[in-house]
Amino acid sequence: MNSTDPDSHQPRQSISESDYSRPTVRGKGMRTGYTTGACATAATKAAVTALLTGAPVDKITIHLPMGDDVEFILNRCEWTDRTPGSEKVLCSVIKDGGDDPDATHGAEICSTVWIGPRIEDGPSTEQGVTITSGLGVGIVTFPGTGITVGQPAVTRVPRRMIIEHASETGQTHGLGFDKGITVELSVPTGEVVAAKTTNARLGVIGGISILGSTGVVQPYSTAAWRASVNLAVDVAATNNIDHMVLATGLASEAFTKNHLDLPDMAYVGIGIFSGAALKRCVARGFKRATHVGMVGKFSKMAMGYFVTHVAGNKVDTTFLAELAGKCGASDELQKEMAATTSGRHFGEIALANNQLELFTLMSQMVCDESHKLLGEDSDKLIVDAICFDFDGTLLGYASTSPDGIPMVSSSGAA
Repeated sequence: MNSTDPDSHQPRQSISESDYSRPTVRGKGMRTGYTTGACATAATKAAVTALLTGAPVDKITIHLPMGDDVEFILNRCEWTDRTPGSEKVLCSVIKDGGDDPDATHGAEICSTVWIGPRIEDGPSTEQGVTITSGLGVGIVTFPGTGITVGQPAVTRVPRRMIIEHASETGQTHGLGFDKGITVELSVPTGEVVAAKTTNARLGVIGGISILGSTGVVQPYSTAAWRASVNLAVDVAATNNIDHMVLATGLASEAFTKNHLDLPDMAYVGIGIFSGAALKRCVARGFKRATHVGMVGKFSKMAMGYFVTHVAGNKVDTTFLAELAGKCGASDELQKEMAATTSGRHFGEIALANNQLELFTLMSQMVCDESHKLLGEDSDKLIVDAICFDFDGTLLGYASTSPDGIPMVSSSGAA
């Protein structure tokens, strides 16, 4: 992501991590980290080990899905109940996300474990291991996430890791087959952290999700971001939303809510993945998708670039100046515009010279290029584009629908 772009920052929990556990250093000085799922697995294995041996644990090794064995340093290992027959042990790991800007970096991932009668398998139990959620771990309330509604927000791979490590550790230390293990996951700061993520929009209430398909967090992982975009679109589709707003950043998303009357679930922060998000909308049967963003990202999309990372293609101010020329800008003004060094600077010059028509033209080009990208599927999706200034001023908008955009604000009725 371009850290200098005020519309690009998307605090997230990767869905699509001191002396804590020490991540591997990989490439260009960037440190990898560990997922919440890996941390929860380590805390769980340590808690089961301490409970069954009677001895505290200060470090533990787990096996990651990617094939590596890694050692975690425990932050806490303590008995929360020493009543004979009802003993409980809490162990925790501090999540180190490496150089990935994840909202959960530094969070304490806790697992409290106790032994009881083995129960039958069910939505929250496998192999005699039951996973529950404590403080700061969310509960799923909407369908479409891949987790049963009403269950803790622990995705498939971490769930399997936790169950397998707990079960194998129990067997290693002589736990009888008639005994079951209950694992309560908690994150003391989880509710605060979750407020910085899109969990509530996805119907995950009360805390963060326990995530991770490999156990390792790659710095600035585009794969994780794209997966989170797909998940948001899938959840909206499952819950009968038919109009998706594809926001390049938090600011443009907030501005759009003044103009469109849509539920919060209809918004997804797509970052650089505007093209992938469009195709996902078609695949999930949406009727309409609305691009919302600012001059920089829109200028790239208008040129047909739908992976809009600044490192891949910079804002072409010469192209923007040519658009202004098509809308009547003088040669002198076009030269001044072409000499600007950013989309923001270009926008300031355009506004100062009352060149608003070019933003409508650019928005129409975003719509047209979107349909080109979709090819034979273009007739399946109405595409809109709404362009904002950095203070939320509506600069221009367009649609592939002859009826325009169903806006509700008097300042931008389409």
